[in-house]
Amino acid sequence: MVDVKTVEKTAHLARIELKEEEKYVLGKQFLDILAFVEQLQEVHTEGIEPYQHSMCTPMREDIPGNCFSQEDATFNAPQREKGFFVVPRVVEV
Repeated sequence: MVDVKTVEKTAHLARIELKEEEKYVLGKQFLDILAFVEQLQEVHTEGIEPYQHSMCTPMREDIPGNCFSQEDATFNAPQREKGFFVVPRVVEV
């Protein structure tokens, strides 16, 4: 059964607007994804080593260089205040 409330909450968190019919389509897709995950849980993996990517990320020395002044760093900012960037609030309280 499609849980429309879960779809609405997920859409809200993703900041997307859905039409009423889209909520049911996405709900069905959520159920299909969950069914696939359940199917994957049935795969026998005992004795199989986890996959590890063979390439490693090269590391470099952390050598401090020249720093920008606060004014230079914020020079092209669309909004700044007291030497800091001003950005829109993205966390809901």
